[in-house]
Amino acid sequence: MLSILAASASLLAVVPAHAADLSATAAALRDKALADPTAWDVAESLTTEIGPRPTGSPAMERARDWGVAKLKALGFTNVKVEAFEAPSWLRGAESAEVVSPYPQKLHILGLGLSAPTPKGGLEAEVALFKSLDELKAQPPGALKGKIAVVTERMVRTQDGSGYGAINAARTAGASEASKRGAVGYLVRSLSTDDTRLPHTGGMRPWGEVAPIPAAALSSPDAELLENMVARGQPVRVRLAMASTSTDKAPAWNVSGEIRGSEAPDEVIVIGGHLDSWDPGTGAVDDAAGIAITTAAARLIGELPKHPRRTIRVVMFGAEEQGGAGPAYAAAHKDEIGKIVLVGESDEGAGVVWKVSLPKGSADHPAMQAFASALPPLKTFIEDAPSRFGGSDVFPMAAAGAPVVDLHQDASRYFDLHHSADDTLDKIDKGELAQNVAVWTAFLYTVADSDIDFRALAAEAK
Repeated sequence: MLSILAASASLLAVVPAHAADLSATAAALRDKALADPTAWDVAESLTTEIGPRPTGSPAMERARDWGVAKLKALGFTNVKVEAFEAPSWLRGAESAEVVSPYPQKLHILGLGLSAPTPKGGLEAEVALFKSLDELKAQPPGALKGKIAVVTERMVRTQDGSGYGAINAARTAGASEASKRGAVGYLVRSLSTDDTRLPHTGGMRPWGEVAPIPAAALSSPDAELLENMVARGQPVRVRLAMASTSTDKAPAWNVSGEIRGSEAPDEVIVIGGHLDSWDPGTGAVDDAAGIAITTAAARLIGELPKHPRRTIRVVMFGAEEQGGAGPAYAAAHKDEIGKIVLVGESDEGAGVVWKVSLPKGSADHPAMQAFASALPPLKTFIEDAPSRFGGSDVFPMAAAGAPVVDLHQDASRYFDLHHSADDTLDKIDKGELAQNVAVWTAFLYTVADSDIDFRALAAEAK
């Protein structure tokens, strides 16, 4: 087997991809990916040349043009820009401080869809709760005139489940506080770090609830407020927050293709999201995902003959504040039946430690070929089928497209994401390359085979 792999690696430049053994070519591509600098170069380019990219900002327009130029430069064809409208919330000046009984500054970041404070700010006593459930147990009117504070802690996990477990504290907490009469809302950052850097993020639309100013506290500042409140004296906080928002800002999905050689209308859709929050440079969230999927497709595109099916990379233009996934699914609704598979990289740059395949597909020769490439990468295929794929591709999955989950090690991801620490230096080049290797082996085995995930799932019922 070693001699076969070595021969495949040396003959990639002259042997047609479709004539090579699927397993051997996948392994050769894997090894090439581990030494390829494309992903790092793409991530460096995006974070250095564009920086933070909130939806509705001038930087997002520059990111659109960057995406088009980058895909063309890397050899992609059929490069497209698809416009749509998305919500946009943009941050202005922000500050927070305890005014009594122990005056101190607090470190905050406003949450997406937060209302601005009145001119000159607002000052109120805090009502502190250790969990969102404690807040929700309060009757209507119980928080009238107060700034509600929720200090629930996030648990560090490899699979990111600690984030999902308390996500509602950020996304729904302010609405619940407003229902009970609160004039402001502060939540301990959904993060696993111990720095004084708060982590922002989006909230659910207010609906019929009166919008109030809402912000994330750094973890130490949440604990500071806990300590103050525990002393038994009323704690008063002053907030000053400015922002602008609109329901309909211009946004764009940018895509390019490695066109299939035999069945080009059968398409694998992958990608990451081009937008980001504003405190850092959007490196792990999600320049890394853009870089990983772009680099993987490019490596396959360098084969002397393209695989049977088309690989399409999409740089989704509005994930953080929502809109890109539904817009893409709606624009491509007539294509869903021809979409072979969808998947997204959006958990940072930690190694892919396990893969969830579509139901019933693990024993197919193509997936066996993929599995044979994984041991050197310390990645395994779990028994449970794929379920999600990523927020931008899930609308396509909901419409019937098969989906794959390539699970990254998220142990450190929530130290960084949505914070000022989300910067390029936090990406490990070796871990980034491992991602590209897993994605490349997977994409090749799907693209150069006739695997039918829909039929396999139906048979497995």
